[in-house]
Amino acid sequence: SDQSIMVKLGKTVYHYFHFKARPHTFENAITLRRSMTSVEMKLWQILRNRGMCGYKFRRQHPVDIFIVDFYCHELKLAIEVDGNIHLKKRDYDEGRTAELNNLGIQVIRFTNEQIENDIADVLRQIKYQISDITNQISNNCSRHNCIYENKLKQ
Repeated sequence: SDQSIMVKLGKTVYHYFHFKARPHTFENAITLRRSMTSVEMKLWQILRNRGMCGYKFRRQHPVDIFIVDFYCHELKLAIEVDGNIHLKKRDYDEGRTAELNNLGIQVIRFTNEQIENDIADVLRQIKYQISDITNQISNNCSRHNCIYENKLKQ
């Protein structure tokens, strides 16, 4: 069952957020969207506008008490970008991943270095995760036209 709610912050009404996120979590997500790291922006430029196999990803998306870096509701897939701070928070990250998994959300994690140094491999891993989720393991995303290869050339 979909656990969507509607939240009003100021004059803006946010629809279709999930898993009973509370208003303060939405406010924190807005702040995080405004202060994304350069590495998060690099990945976002590819994921946005259905750039990854035609699936819609949201950035800094509230899920229950958490805010995931990138989230596709259709796939129930969260993508997390782990900076240096995460080296000290492994236990927390593992618990967070377990809680997200309990909500039916798969989590894939990448370090800043992976995104910075080998974005093509990161995108391949995301694509294979999508293929695994949709049971369409192939070298191209047959459901949609993958346009991320063109974005890499820019």
